[in-house]
Amino acid sequence: MQVHFLGTVDYAETLAKMQAFSRAAQAAEELWLCEHAPVFTLGAAGRREHVLAPGEIPLVATDRGGQVTYHGPGQVVAYPLIDLRARGFFVKEYVFRLEEAIIRTLADVGITGHRVAGAPGVYVRLADPAGHALLPQRPQRQAPGALPPAPDFSGVGKIASIGLKVSGARAWHGLALNVAMDLAPFARINPCGYAGLQVVDVASLGVCISCDAAAQLLAGHIQRLLAR
Repeated sequence: MQVHFLGTVDYAETLAKMQAFSRAAQAAEELWLCEHAPVFTLGAAGRREHVLAPGEIPLVATDRGGQVTYHGPGQVVAYPLIDLRARGFFVKEYVFRLEEAIIRTLADVGITGHRVAGAPGVYVRLADPAGHALLPQRPQRQAPGALPPAPDFSGVGKIASIGLKVSGARAWHGLALNVAMDLAPFARINPCGYAGLQVVDVASLGVCISCDAAAQLLAGHIQRLLAR
């Protein structure tokens, strides 16, 4: 896929371009990496009661899945615009591969990323961001017919979120990795629909890396993990 580093771009304009690109006949496959000016985005089935006090930050309704999140400077956003059927991925595997790209990017800078059962995205252990001990709330094999566990965020903070739109075989939207940003706006929402969920970034964990460098690392891992 062609990779484009877009710099800082308006969210609503980027959303419209993503939709037009992905719905076009014979659309190519591309990976866009960017930052956004401060904006809250609400998923297609998102509940507005999770938007607590947006203040001067605009709220944009989108066509992705998930609840509400925040985008702002210092956060790397990656939008793979791809054909899942051509690449042989079901949606669950696609989400797993995007999470893995984030986990490998974090590993490159000495941070251990984790998955939490029932809550897409990537998390870090707050007391030991570089430790490799497995989370007790990690996804595990369930008995057939068993209900999935309620997400347990004890001792972890969210460092990256995933929200997707899939129509036919085409997928758009993507992931956001918090690198070095103002985290205060997350207190104005219930992040991803979870009251009290702590949000962290790479900088708050004591690691210094620029957004440009993080975007380069992330793009490389996405390309490798989504290879046909």
